[in-house]
Amino acid sequence: MKFNGSIDIKQSRDKVAELFADPAYLKEYQEGFEKKELLKGDAGKEGAISKMYYRNGKHEMVLTETIISNNLPDSFEALYHHKHMDNTMKCTFTQLEDGVTRYDTEVNYTRINWVLPRLIAILFPGMYKKPAQRWLENFKNFVEKQ
Repeated sequence: MKFNGSIDIKQSRDKVAELFADPAYLKEYQEGFEKKELLKGDAGKEGAISKMYYRNGKHEMVLTETIISNNLPDSFEALYHHKHMDNTMKCTFTQLEDGVTRYDTEVNYTRINWVLPRLIAILFPGMYKKPAQRWLENFKNFVEKQ
């Protein structure tokens, strides 16, 4: 399952990319984010592997992020692994007119091996798209307040 998202942010591409690249700000726009822990490589660089911890009430989710490429301020691509699913996410940042940056994402779920999430992906793909779009909107609001 693949889907795209896009949002225009009233800020320079360099500033948008700077804020996007800093894991200290993840909690500002990703609900439930608790921490990011580097396991291997150089933080933010191609090949770096990190654990990302999220909590929603009593539920904890741990993702393993492997950076595929980091060409910021132009683009960033990573693989996210969870025990029940894998996905890649590619983010691109395009400078538009008058200090506006377009932030595009492409998310591709390459593995969903748990019955309920797979069924939801087939019957209700919006259940995966809505949180991704909400994070784009949250990020836009965060960046524009800086």
